[in-house]
Amino acid sequence: MSIDEKYMWRCLQLAKKGRATTKNNPMVGSVIVHNNKIIGEGYHRKMGEAHAEVNAIDSVRDHSLLKEATIYVSLEPCSHYGKTPPCAALIASKGVRRVVVAVKDPNEKVAGRGIKMLKDAGAEVTVGVLEAEAKELNRSFFVNQTEKRPFVILKWAQTKDGFIDNERGSRDLPPLKLSNSITQCIVHKLRSQSMGIMVGTNTAIKDNPTLNTRKWFGDNPVRIVLDRRGKLPADSNLFNDCAPTVVFTELSVYPIITNNVTSIQISFDDNMVAQMLLKLYELKIATLIVEGGSM
Repeated sequence: MSIDEKYMWRCLQLAKKGRATTKNNPMVGSVIVHNNKIIGEGYHRKMGEAHAEVNAIDSVRDHSLLKEATIYVSLEPCSHYGKTPPCAALIASKGVRRVVVAVKDPNEKVAGRGIKMLKDAGAEVTVGVLEAEAKELNRSFFVNQTEKRPFVILKWAQTKDGFIDNERGSRDLPPLKLSNSITQCIVHKLRSQSMGIMVGTNTAIKDNPTLNTRKWFGDNPVRIVLDRRGKLPADSNLFNDCAPTVVFTELSVYPIITNNVTSIQISFDDNMVAQMLLKLYELKIATLIVEGGSM
């Protein structure tokens, strides 16, 4: 492992700390090195707050060392004004002589502009250190930016012989419980790290799921359900106030109208999935869990 890879690994470690809080922003870590010693580090803690590079620079006690330092960052520094000022401009203003980037930012507002800004300021820029690992860490972000849709996770539990439930006709009969307390915690942790969770009509009716993160800490995802003809009972748990709910339906007027429920009319045809993914992308749902037979 090279010296650059060593410090980039640390960037990726730091980035993971923001997994449950960066939401549809990427997880990013940054390390500042002077004379082979880490003098500052940071990560993007929460969507809308300071980026990793800002936090790393703020953690350096002696800013005069920055002109002789190398800053490592797991994603190309931004070059545009969004919820925060551009990180590339901040790095350039500090006179950092070398910048090592794991991977270019696929966001069309950045897309190499941050690297160019740094080079134009006189910094030596190295790109591609642990690139594959950095892409894997933020695979949902890369799918969002390049394919304009959520990153989709399919989750289900099944028996050894391939069944997910007993045959049931109504919600009065309890579902076959395949999960235990440990796997439930794992699933609810995954929910807390996702923006949305989807079930179909039959699961919503028979299991009456809540689809929250009650077994883990963190935010509840947006609940998404398919209800083509308005079959869901008004007292379904999906319509309680613990999280927003989005209903995909073919009805022009959905029968359940509350402040917590948003209905979206789509065509239930061969293009249905593409329609839903586009709508969810527009709602800024970066990661979507599709669960069959969920509680």
